[in-house]
Amino acid sequence: MSKKIGGVVALVSMCALSLLLLNCGSSSSRPSGVLYVLTEGNNNIGNNVSSFALDLGTGSLSLVNSNASTCPTAATEGNPEPCGLPLDILLDPTGAAAFVLNQGTPCVQQGNQCVAGTANIPPTIFSYTVNSDGSLSAPSAMPVTWTCIYPTGTSCVSAYADTAVSMVRDAAGQFLFVIDQGMYPPPSTCPAIATAVTTSQQATDFVGCPSISVFAMKAGSLTFVSQSSAYQSQFFLSKTPSALSPITFTPPGSTGTQELLFVTNNLDICAQNCIPPSPHNDSTVSIYSVSSSGVLTEMPNSPYAVAASDPVSVQAVETNPGQSTGGLFVYVGQGAGVGALYPFQVCFVQNANCSVQDVAGNLMVPLATCPLLSCQVAPSSVGAKPLAMLVDPTNNFLYVMSSGQNEVSAFKINTTAGSLTSLNPPNLPTGTQPVSMAMHASVNSVGQGLYSSSGQFLYTSNTSSSNITGFVLSTTTGSMSSLPPVIAPAVPSGMAAH
Repeated sequence: MSKKIGGVVALVSMCALSLLLLNCGSSSSRPSGVLYVLTEGNNNIGNNVSSFALDLGTGSLSLVNSNASTCPTAATEGNPEPCGLPLDILLDPTGAAAFVLNQGTPCVQQGNQCVAGTANIPPTIFSYTVNSDGSLSAPSAMPVTWTCIYPTGTSCVSAYADTAVSMVRDAAGQFLFVIDQGMYPPPSTCPAIATAVTTSQQATDFVGCPSISVFAMKAGSLTFVSQSSAYQSQFFLSKTPSALSPITFTPPGSTGTQELLFVTNNLDICAQNCIPPSPHNDSTVSIYSVSSSGVLTEMPNSPYAVAASDPVSVQAVETNPGQSTGGLFVYVGQGAGVGALYPFQVCFVQNANCSVQDVAGNLMVPLATCPLLSCQVAPSSVGAKPLAMLVDPTNNFLYVMSSGQNEVSAFKINTTAGSLTSLNPPNLPTGTQPVSMAMHASVNSVGQGLYSSSGQFLYTSNTSSSNITGFVLSTTTGSMSSLPPVIAPAVPSGMAAH
């Protein structure tokens, strides 16, 4: 089974490198940004990072270089993926460092042996320094790895077969999160509920199971956050994760913040390994609280069954922070069949959507206009396989990339109710098979709900047509207009903008 992962959601970053980056051939007074694009190369040879200078006046791109490799070991015909395919790239909040996630070599399991992906290359993250022209340095000599369970105070001597899916960081750049799908099929000994390793038996049982890993970000480096005090351990899952969205929000009436991590799951391991008719649900959303040190705890009523079949994307959005109107809304993209976005609210205040009981449990409930099932808000239509979602800095507009339809859809978010309304135009075409999306969101708050902007742009990397599609975004209406496509090195994948 091929487990090449597409549609990795790229990090959205604010522009702060005007002194460090190119002027894109325009006047010296015009500030510029940068767009980074991972490329998988021809026949998977040529895994590099391309740096494009971004003109903040027009959104046009010009190639700086494509010299930064995603792996220190050069790819050859005999060894085309020495680090596995590159999936994701993101930047730290300052834009001074970049991080690239490599998938590793997927393991298709037969008995206790890998019958595919026998090289058993674990997933890795390499770090880079951003040069003065916006290009990247060579990758760090030592990658960050995490697929190794060992007791606290001892050395890691081996890593198990695993497959990375995606990575994101929180808005403040405090933590970076990675989801992994483990082996395929998953071992029958995976945990019944999400947990970390605390015993030697679990250290054996959970090898090859899906997981979430957390890293603390500081000064351009990553430090693994163990989810257990007894073992150096990831947070192991009973379900196969497909996408994730962290959010730091202010609960109504509170002056403090809380960090949550939303994860969509498209396969319950019990569905394959437990004896029927044991209950299971393949389409769910799990919610985890994130402590100040980066330790995860699954919320009491998680996971939530969702109507979105085979969920492939998720986006958490907070509107009107700290107020009794608006709240914490969650949008889930359906991967199977017709593309659709299903809206939800996490209940902190009683309203037409949230009952007293919902608020007492801080439940995630489908968006509705009254307590009856018949009042549930219908899902919003998007193109097939909505693999990526991004929200603008004002939390007013949502953009959805549909890989199966080769388009980006745009919506206005009702900041009070959380419902979505299509913009005009409702969608615009991309290149063929878009797999990632990045926003250069140079929108700055000037107080009292007002914003200024020197340009706001959205880009998709289109793997089959090997090009980049760009859009100009209106900072007042959110509407999109197309930019001319830009040729990219072969098979572009993950993207990040700054």
